[in-house]
Amino acid sequence: MSVDPLGLALPAVPVVAGVAGLLLRYRMRGLAALLGVGGAAVALLCAAAVALRGVRGADAGVTLVQFGRLPVTFGTWLDGPAGLVAVAVGVVALCVQIYSVAYLHDDERYAPYAAQVSLFTGAMLLVVVSGDLIALLVGWEVMGICSYLLIGHDRRLPEAPRAAVKAFLVTRVGDVGFLLGIVLLGLHAHTFRIADVFAAAASGAISPGVVTAACVLLLAGVAGKSAQFPLHTWLPDAMAGPTPISALIHAATMVAAGVYVVARLYPLFERSTAALVVLALMASVTMLLGALSALGQDDIKRVLAWSTVSQLGYMTGALAVGAPSAALFHLLTHAAFKALLFLAAGSVIHATGTNLMSAMGGLRERMPVTFWTMTIGLGALAGVPPLAGFWSKDAILEAAAGSGPVPRGVAFTVLCSAALTVAITAGYVVRLWRRTFFGAPRSEAARHGHEPPWAMRGPLVALAVPAALLGLAGLAPAFGARLGAAERLAHLGWTTPAALVLLLAGAALAWRRDPAAAPPDTALARLLANAFYLDAVQDALVTRPVTALARLARRGDEAVVDGAVEGLGAGAGGLGGLLSRAHAASLPRAATAVLSGAVVLAAAIAIVVGMSS
Repeated sequence: MSVDPLGLALPAVPVVAGVAGLLLRYRMRGLAALLGVGGAAVALLCAAAVALRGVRGADAGVTLVQFGRLPVTFGTWLDGPAGLVAVAVGVVALCVQIYSVAYLHDDERYAPYAAQVSLFTGAMLLVVVSGDLIALLVGWEVMGICSYLLIGHDRRLPEAPRAAVKAFLVTRVGDVGFLLGIVLLGLHAHTFRIADVFAAAASGAISPGVVTAACVLLLAGVAGKSAQFPLHTWLPDAMAGPTPISALIHAATMVAAGVYVVARLYPLFERSTAALVVLALMASVTMLLGALSALGQDDIKRVLAWSTVSQLGYMTGALAVGAPSAALFHLLTHAAFKALLFLAAGSVIHATGTNLMSAMGGLRERMPVTFWTMTIGLGALAGVPPLAGFWSKDAILEAAAGSGPVPRGVAFTVLCSAALTVAITAGYVVRLWRRTFFGAPRSEAARHGHEPPWAMRGPLVALAVPAALLGLAGLAPAFGARLGAAERLAHLGWTTPAALVLLLAGAALAWRRDPAAAPPDTALARLLANAFYLDAVQDALVTRPVTALARLARRGDEAVVDGAVEGLGAGAGGLGGLLSRAHAASLPRAATAVLSGAVVLAAAIAIVVGMSS
């Protein structure tokens, strides 16, 4: 057996850089930056080599441990989508590492931060290249740990540790199902190798019922990692982390993992209509919920966070209607424009000292590079042709309008939700654009806003290129589908003009509003600003009852278990004291005690004999 060395190097390089970085002292900032940036650069080169080399498929792998007939192996599976997703992860990770050198120039904890970013990158790349479910699970869980550490990085912010704990716990809820799904597949297929699991499902060795149960369990983990309803509430709060981490989580790691895993395991999901129906309904709710919530935010990062929730709903919707290639295409375009948007938002926050759009305005002339690059990113997010997001969204809409593996009514639900989301997305995009860059400055910091250093502007320019042009690339050889401008232009359907009309309508409605005007104090505005109060609902229905049950269990433990243990200890101590006093007693007292005991024993025997006769 063997492992592809290039596939092994892909996650290993950033992991080694991360482990080495963790051993550095806090003051060794230069070496930490060299390890972080260098590790990401080498990983990107490895990813480019994988993508250029072409399809290799699954390698033989090596057996790590054997549990009876169930081996745990490690191997890689390098195909076209894996190579392109690895390149996307490498590009965003490298831009984030370079950007962070300047963004966190005064942070005394930069060294562990850079190391954790490297580990985060390596864990995602392990998920991308893994040919085994157990190795995939390892990368999946390491990302959860890294997200906890990085979201809570800024210990000066009281909300940062709370957001980190929330992200960790909510995603762990989903990961319980994910783990059970993997174990279920392994036990029935007698292997964790993905290719062999597919073969077992195709041959009937795994029954359709087991496939459905495993896929639904896996979807619990996908809902947690990819922030799908109802496990989506952690992602907006994760904005408490540094802005470059927001870009990394939202564009290239963590949330992308769930979408990628479903696409990777799609031969299993397409055998379960029930699992795809669950995914379709989850996607339909998520994309609308995220877009409406983004419409009501004043914090620029929370607008982008809710936008990510919505766009992930697009991707899972594409998976549900039988278009994994379109889902991965949107995953790639989203990685480019969302990383750009978060880093551009970081530049704005760096210049104004605030996240609130109500305190911005008038930055277009003072920050031209940030303005134009963010304009490209926002246009791609809205789906303005010919930017990248237009082509990937159009592919998803076409797939939802066609025939797929789910019932027609379910696919129509996905289509309607996606169409409405087009208009709402255009609305919050125009709102963010105008409130941030146009009108008179609404704070002293906005009046004196200026561009950040080139270490921060450079990644914006680099990411603006794929955000604008990625849709023009011919991706059909990698995905085996009609993706990209050349393929799409030859097969445009009625969904394209319909989407453009909805986009213009949403943008026009948002444009009419004065960018300096405060949000209306209405019930609807409060509902959107609070994301439909779903956090409060979850707190009332889940968090508080579980907390109360835990407190009750703790009190029971203290009263019953601890009480029993303490009672036994006290009883043993009392008996010991009694024996000690008896041993130390004088002869007359001892004789009296023995005589009294004998009398009591004789009386008891007499009573028993009398009752028996």
